[in-house]
Amino acid sequence: MTTIAKEVKYRAQGLQVAAILYVPEHAGMKQLPAIVCVHPGSSCKEQTAGTYAQKLAELGYATIVFDASYQGESEGQPRYAEYPAARVEDIRSAVDYLTTLDYVDENRIGVLGVCAGGGYAVNAAMTERRIKAVGTVVGINIGRGYRGEGDPIQILEAVARQRTAEARGAEPMVNQWIPNSHAEREEAGMTDIDLVGAVDYYSTPRGQNPNSPNKLKFTSVDAIIGFDAFHLAESLLTQPLQVIVGGVQGAYGSYKDGHEIYNRAASRNKDLFVIDGASHYDLYDQPEPVGQAIEKLGAFYQANL
Repeated sequence: MTTIAKEVKYRAQGLQVAAILYVPEHAGMKQLPAIVCVHPGSSCKEQTAGTYAQKLAELGYATIVFDASYQGESEGQPRYAEYPAARVEDIRSAVDYLTTLDYVDENRIGVLGVCAGGGYAVNAAMTERRIKAVGTVVGINIGRGYRGEGDPIQILEAVARQRTAEARGAEPMVNQWIPNSHAEREEAGMTDIDLVGAVDYYSTPRGQNPNSPNKLKFTSVDAIIGFDAFHLAESLLTQPLQVIVGGVQGAYGSYKDGHEIYNRAASRNKDLFVIDGASHYDLYDQPEPVGQAIEKLGAFYQANL
């Protein structure tokens, strides 16, 4: 199905969020189901979440994918901050925007998140009842990931010292999410398949994009550490749920987190789909595993939106 891509903007907590809206060519002839697509941490609307948005639009959905507040082409200071609460509000506000479009059926809105975007999608859906169906692809609980890296108390102490320094006039500390190249990764002795995949996707022509500059405001890490994307899933995550993970496990833990949210979700209509032989980053852009994921998601949203 032929689709049309439109650059749009919407407001989230007073900030202007930059997004791409994908609509089937026949949009406007009838009301369509719609899906909010949520990018991973460090990513942007032009990368993997945008790939899924395009492919779902080809199946007849109106889809929207956005740059997180404080990142990419969206507004927000300080730049490069990763604020989980803001990411969740970005999703809510995307739903707000979709309800203003006369060709979108406000009673058939879903969400799809990739990697950390999957955790944010789950978290938003628990209290955003306009979201009627929830999909995740290699979804992770970003707070769990950061709490598992070294001693979180030491990290929080370092954040506290840096906040004090910046309050007194020091330059903001901006770190990298991942190594900037395979040479840098190898020098650091990082060989895990997910880290190799991250560098290959974000730092080479395979997936790199100027709106995803591999920068993280260090003092926003405290908000990440304190965030549990799956909190209250046992009681509040009641919508239909489709979880997709790759069978090849790596350090990011999407296989583990996918099983956890599947087991914890209160939904009576839920499915866990494991794509054998696929790693975390294979499900970002590789044709065969992404094709399997889209086929599964297409059937899921068709049944539930």
